[in-house]
Amino acid sequence: MNNINYPSVFFMGIGGIGMSAIARYFLRKGTAVLGYDRTRTALTECLKDEGATVVYEDFWLPEFDHLDLNNCLLIITPAIPENSRLLTTFKQRGFFPHKRAEILGQITRAEKSLGVAGTHGKSTTSAMLAYLISNTSQGCNAFLGAIATNFNNNYVFSEKAEYTIMEADEFDRSFLFLSPLASIITSVDPDHLDIYGNSEKFHEGFRQYAMKIDPRGVLVVKEGIELASLCRRVNYALESSSANYVGFNLSESDGGISFDLKTPKCTLKNIRIGINGQHNAENAVAALALCAELGFDLNALAPSFANFQGIKRRFEVVYKTDNLVYIDDYAHHPTEIRRLISSVRAMYPGKTIIGVFQPHLFSRTRDFADGFAEELAKLDQLLLLPIYPAREEPILGVNSTWLLSKVKLPNKKTVNTGDLLNDLRDVEKGVLLTIGAGDIDRLVVPIKEFLSANELT
Repeated sequence: MNNINYPSVFFMGIGGIGMSAIARYFLRKGTAVLGYDRTRTALTECLKDEGATVVYEDFWLPEFDHLDLNNCLLIITPAIPENSRLLTTFKQRGFFPHKRAEILGQITRAEKSLGVAGTHGKSTTSAMLAYLISNTSQGCNAFLGAIATNFNNNYVFSEKAEYTIMEADEFDRSFLFLSPLASIITSVDPDHLDIYGNSEKFHEGFRQYAMKIDPRGVLVVKEGIELASLCRRVNYALESSSANYVGFNLSESDGGISFDLKTPKCTLKNIRIGINGQHNAENAVAALALCAELGFDLNALAPSFANFQGIKRRFEVVYKTDNLVYIDDYAHHPTEIRRLISSVRAMYPGKTIIGVFQPHLFSRTRDFADGFAEELAKLDQLLLLPIYPAREEPILGVNSTWLLSKVKLPNKKTVNTGDLLNDLRDVEKGVLLTIGAGDIDRLVVPIKEFLSANELT
């Protein structure tokens, strides 16, 4: 892997958000990009429009016969099962599948790369960091873990870029393939215990990642997270008396959230970002802290933050009337659900909150069932969809009916995807949330259209 200048690249799981960003990198280079995904989505269609060849059949097709070891690099996502017929054929032909993070590490190793890691907040924070630095004269490159609304893309490129921003994903220990100059770590709440086994091994993964940061660089870490590193270390927080970078005097409005920022050198007043949520103010403090540590002038950068529009599926206001607000969010961990509901309660006090939640993975549902139950009970009404399995086989006894039984909420029920719109027919006021990291996003447009039609009748 000393050379990734292959004439063609094949992506197994090209429609994944991280995979598609790397596919766009190779498309920009002029490389022939091919890929498989099991589902046709708006993202796979965009990749086809941009020049990629995308197929949805899980078997070898005649048009792949020209591919060989010398002219094609095979990149695979962990979501592809080992028994995939197409993957099996690639292996039989002598191809070695490389992980997405391995390739990202190779691409960024010779660059000044900036990682953003953490169980929660890394996608929004990396998009914030990319947006801020893109507003400088040099711009930036970025591989993002979500579609950033300002760029309408998950890949950002500038000919003059000095820095490359990358989301450092802890799943499958992928971030250990990366060697960033500097990094933000937003949180280390245990997750992916199907991979790590227990919380201590999960924390050990982050400890190893922190040690991979260039000794000449900097680690920006949320206050309270203790991770050793060979580089210098600064921390950040909201409303803290001891952190190096502190956001305080928070104020929410329809146009976003604003705060003051204390840095080791100065205090900046009334920084506004174009999205809501106290957790997003915290993410913004982290992004500004790293910019300051890299030598950027915050007085010049901060005003541009008012136009930051967030990322798709992160506290995304999909539909809004005087009586009803519909928000879609990617939250799939109890901590993320707590932050989501807390932000909605703060923004819309007194309003009824109806949540449609799709659990993601049988193992995560099993491992954090009590946490999910506690947070979902903070809704006024819960509609619980079947568990989205992703790469997993079912676990005996772990299902949505079992999870629902743990939720101490009177107004709750399980619902199948096909029946959901019927269950939303009486939703005319309050706040409606769709929550989850599976394929619940495919329901967003139908729900929006349904609500709009209901308003007209």
